[in-house]
Amino acid sequence: MSKVLIIGAGGVGRVVVHKCAQRTDVFSSITLASRTKAKCDAIAAEIKGVKVATARVDADNVPELVALIRQEQPKLVINVALPYQDLTIMDACLETGVDYLDTANYEPIDTARFEYSWQWAYQDRFKAKGIMALLGSGFDPGVTNVYTALAAKKYLDEVQEIDIIDANAGSHGQPFATNFNPEINIREVTATCRHWENGQFVESPPLSTKRSFDFPEGIGPMNIYRLYHEEMESIVKHIPTIKKAQFWMTFSDNYLKHLEVLQNVGMTRIDEVEFQGQKIVPIQFLKALLPDPGSLGPLTKGKTCIGVIARGLKDGKRKQVYIYNICDHEACYAETNSQAISYTTGVPAVVGGIMMLTKKWHAPGVWNMEQFDPEPFLDVLGPMGLPSIVVDGGHWPEL
Repeated sequence: MSKVLIIGAGGVGRVVVHKCAQRTDVFSSITLASRTKAKCDAIAAEIKGVKVATARVDADNVPELVALIRQEQPKLVINVALPYQDLTIMDACLETGVDYLDTANYEPIDTARFEYSWQWAYQDRFKAKGIMALLGSGFDPGVTNVYTALAAKKYLDEVQEIDIIDANAGSHGQPFATNFNPEINIREVTATCRHWENGQFVESPPLSTKRSFDFPEGIGPMNIYRLYHEEMESIVKHIPTIKKAQFWMTFSDNYLKHLEVLQNVGMTRIDEVEFQGQKIVPIQFLKALLPDPGSLGPLTKGKTCIGVIARGLKDGKRKQVYIYNICDHEACYAETNSQAISYTTGVPAVVGGIMMLTKKWHAPGVWNMEQFDPEPFLDVLGPMGLPSIVVDGGHWPEL
């Protein structure tokens, strides 16, 4: 039994607290901390039968983080704060000798660029300290890495191509809103697209490649757009047989129309502009105007479908396998007061924590999800609320 410190009280943090509280056999004590303690207190009040302690901490401030970790003495820190804060939280874990887990890789606040290099650079220091960092233990990245590892372990002798496909087939009825932090969402979507092909990343304009994909279980055909997503960087490194890797996501025409207009008028800029004698960052101002993603939970209906199509060789013959999850927004809200976007990120974070604390996945250093045995993780993920469906064989169009 182990104490966990969760940093971040947004939608994902809410799910992580709810799910940790369901597994008191592993998480003997839970502390939730963020810059706004009132948010932590509100989440803690939702948990019945399990006490959740709360604290205030500035995740940009290493001494504050170190003081809190020393006060709480957790076995694991789960970082579900902003990606800008990954390195400060890793620094605090390094100083205090505590294991670390996050759901998204680091990106600097003043540059729309995200990659693992900054966090991989901690490898020797974490190893020397005898502590572990598990990176990207959300759904994508996270479960998609695990699905790829499962395809390589169980269904294909050689994985040659992967298509990671993420559909949010839900609707919240708002004119324009993002399902997670608007600033992070818009930075991700408007970044230059990169996909892996023949040993290198190939760039293209954001959202310039469009396909239609017929999603399973009644969701049906939706438009998908290729964009860069961080798990491709680690997957092609650790599974070097992969010759082509692409990431696809669904966007409605309405979302794309609003995004285009916002870009055209400069509202998605991440650099400072002067307004009435003050410096403001347009995208941060836009975030203040848009609906809080946490408010969308009771409004959102429909499903998500996130999965991986892996293609390659089995017994010398060409073969495909499709591994995916279907998640229902309303069911997620009924359980955790959060919609499926937060749920599909938060649940894998908890499962990653379980893997680390039970030593099923544990080794000093900095690790990505696909570097461990996928089956123990998936054995826990399903009962925790995200079952996987495997279609072994079958045919899907080349994307």
